[in-house]
Parts: sequence; C-alpha cells; structure tokens
Amino acid sequence: MLDDGYLRRVKVDGFVAVGPEALGFADVVRVARDGTEVRLTEVAVAEMVASRGKIEELAEGETPAYGVSTGFGALATRHIDPALRAQLQRSLVRSHAAGSGAEVEREVTRALMLLRLRTLASGHTGIRPKTARVLESLLNAGITPVVHEYGSLGCSGDLAPLSHVALTIMGEGVVRDADGVLMDAAEALKQAGIEPVELAAKEGLALINGTDGMLGMLVLAIEDLTRLLKVADISAAMSVEGLLGTDRVFGADLQALRPHPGQAASAANLRRLLDGSGIMESHRDGTCTRVQDAYSLRCAPQVAGAARDTVAHAAMVAGRELDSAIDNPVVLADGRVESNGNFHGAPVGYVLDFLAIAVADLASMSERRTDRFLDVARNHGLPAFLADDPGVDSGHMIAQYTQAAIVSELKRLAVPASVDSIPSSAMQEDHVSMGWSAARKLRRAVDGLSRVLAVEVLTAARGIELREPYRPAAGTGAAVALLRESVAGPGPDRFLAPEIEATVRVVADGSLVAAVEAVIGPLA
Repeated sequence: MLDDGYLRRVKVDGFVAVGPEALGFADVVRVARDGTEVRLTEVAVAEMVASRGKIEELAEGETPAYGVSTGFGALATRHIDPALRAQLQRSLVRSHAAGSGAEVEREVTRALMLLRLRTLASGHTGIRPKTARVLESLLNAGITPVVHEYGSLGCSGDLAPLSHVALTIMGEGVVRDADGVLMDAAEALKQAGIEPVELAAKEGLALINGTDGMLGMLVLAIEDLTRLLKVADISAAMSVEGLLGTDRVFGADLQALRPHPGQAASAANLRRLLDGSGIMESHRDGTCTRVQDAYSLRCAPQVAGAARDTVAHAAMVAGRELDSAIDNPVVLADGRVESNGNFHGAPVGYVLDFLAIAVADLASMSERRTDRFLDVARNHGLPAFLADDPGVDSGHMIAQYTQAAIVSELKRLAVPASVDSIPSSAMQEDHVSMGWSAARKLRRAVDGLSRVLAVEVLTAARGIELREPYRPAAGTGAAVALLRESVAGPGPDRFLAPEIEATVRVVADGSLVAAVEAVIGPLA
C-alpha cells in the first residue's frame, strides 16, 4: 500500500544519519520511539558552514534582514542594533516558549527534535554547526524538553513547541532526563556533559520556524494506522465468519469492477483470512435463505480500502514534507536569503484531518459489526449478548457501550481543525493552519480506533467459539488462539475491563497481526 522508499529507508549501522537528504519514515520512528541515536553527516556540517557565512555577511551589513537584524512578526519593522542581537535571539526563544497544558508524549517531542535537526542539516537555515550539535547531543543523551499541549497555531511553524526545545539548547527551561526524571535543563545538560550555547544572529528563528511537531505526529500516526488497517481486516473477517456471512462478495473479479487499490488489498486480505473456514463451509449447503449480508459485513473492503488509500495519500504528503527545508527566511543555493511562506502547515494539516475522518468511519463500521453479534434478531443463533446464561449474565452488552462511546468521540474528533484560523501577531499572521491541533486530535483518534477494533476482536472471538463444533479458518483461528493466551473463552460473566485492555495491547503492539501472519503469510 505504501511506498517502501518512504517507510523502510533505515540505516544499518546502529544510528540514523542526519543530512540534507530526506529522512525515511522508519528513521523517524526509530529515533522517536526506540531511542536510536543520530549523527550529523559531514555533508550536513559543510552545508551549515556555507550557509552560516551568508547570514554573517547579512548581520554585518547595513540592509535590514528579517530574523537577522529586525524584530519578528508584526515587530519586523524595527531594525535591531548589533549590540542587541544576541539578546534578540534569547528574547525570541524565551517569549515564544509560551506553551500551556499537559506535557506531550516523549515520542512526539523526540520526533519534533529530529525533524528540526534534519532541516538544520539541509544547509538552508544559516545555523552554526555547534548549535545543531547541541540538538544532536540532546537526542543521543535521551534528554527531552517539556513541550506542552497548547501553543502552536501551525503557522510560522510549531513556534511554541519548538521554542521549548530551543530554550533547552540555551540551557534554560525544564526537561526530562533519559530516566524520565523532571529537572532543570541546566542541570540535565551538565550531567550529560553538554555545553549550552548562546544563540547568534538568526539562530533562534532557525530553531523554531518549522512544521516539525505536526509532521512528526503524522509520521507516527501513519506507522500506527498501517498496522491497524491490517487489524481492521482481521476483525472484519472474524465478524463475517462468526455471523455466518459470505466471503463471495470479496471475490477478486467483483473488486476489480471498482479498481481502488486499497479496496483490492483489503478484499484480498479478507479472502485469505477466511480461506478454509469450517464455519463458512457449514452454511454453503443451500439452507441459508439470506440473499445479502448487512453493509457492515459486505462493504468492509470498501470502507477499509478507502481508509488505506487515505493513508497512502497522507504518506505521500508526509514524504514530501520530510524532504523539505522549512524556515523563514531561508538561505538559497546561490547565496540569497529570502523570506517565504513554506512554514504554513496547510499541506500537513489537511491530511491529518483527512485521516481522522477515515479513522472515525472505520471504527463506526467495526462497532456496527460488534452490535450484530449481541442481538438475537441478527446474530443467527447465538445467545443474547453472547452471554453464558442471558438474564443472569450480560455477556458483552456493556463492551459495546464502551465501543459506542469511543466511536461517538471519534466522530467529534473528525471535525477538521484545519478549516479554522484565528489571526495573530497584530494581523501580520492573519491566516494559520491549526495543523498542530489536527495532529493532537488524530493521536487520540488512533488510540480510540485501536480500542474499538479490540472490542470487535474480543467479541468476534467469542462468537466464533460459540459456533463449535465448526472450526474457523486458519487466519481467524490464529487470532482467536493468540487472544486465548491472555483472555479466557466463553463462560459466565467476568471482570471485563482487564480483558478489553489485554486485547488492546495485542492490537496496538502488533502481536495480533504477527500471530495471523505467522500462519497465513504477510497481509497486504
């Protein structure tokens, strides 16, 4: 579904090299989640030295240059005396480190730091190599600046989040060390043997003017959704099987009549997952009077396929952004230093919102399949709510409530953030992207999807086992078998929350997909 060039360009020597070329998706994930170390390349250092020379020429000249010898935003009309320019950079970072609210996740901040380092390594920002080296050292020492939930409008980049990182480079602010201990940045840097820097002309701006936060969250979401889309096919197959549906609608010839690539991939997965099912075979004898299955069963590859194509589009946009150098102004190859609007987060914000829509719809269909299992009027011979003794036991009645509550929230999270704009900086920045907000709500949506799919898997597994003596397909059977390693099968009511969480874990960590693929081979 996704271009392996984007997803799998991983360095093999134990670190991620950071230079002018684009990072791969897997590079970002390794650094953000696994703590893989980074190294600036020699080419990157040479590019930074060359562009720095251009900035120093401007700093010494008489012509005002934005970010070098002027104020910022609506204050760009003031020419700053050379004696005040170091203070200008310190003041910029301190004033812009104005985040508020909950601390964002470590993996998000590490992704943001890596992506900013990559832009610095492009040679278009005019930063000194020694300043970039501090950011490199922070990543390698596992020091993570405290970045807050609120503060970015997604235009002029993720200013407040990146400013909290820049503050750490100056030896100020609050961080967490490699063990997660909260401490002053100055103490953390001292313990790690990292010397903070006094920012020179333009360096403060170069550190904070990028889409790195929203892009980092987009890359992490694509990684998670690539896995969850396989889970969605597994859970759909389990439901089709347990609800005595038909797999004929997933035939390749039928899918070819509407040649969307995601739909074809999802349908192919469903065919393989259901291949050889004894449960499916049990109702192929002509006694079944149903002509068509409900949409939530019959149209599973159409919806999951559309979600796959949406992820593929988002990956294309993210790949382009990973190959970008976002700063304002930028140093061009011919030595010119030019203002621009590349920091506007619209391209990233749009696909973050688009993904939230796909996530909500995929979860909505999953919840509808779960609900069918619980209703005796629609589950074709299974007990009410899959309960052991309906009336005495409630079975999975309230598990569906949990699903429904999450789906309702996912629908709210699908409302686009990127259609909003609140002018800032005295109307100089009069249209903003809200891309950071789109990214934050997508992270919550991805978590919600994993929980909705987990409830479907848990419910469908019980439904499949209640079809005994008929046996499931090898693929769906592998999913049931993995689940039974941590969750008991049908029986009287038990404390259900831990069973849901155990299923969420195998969905979110990839164990469920791995167990199925170990039996039937890789899913598309």
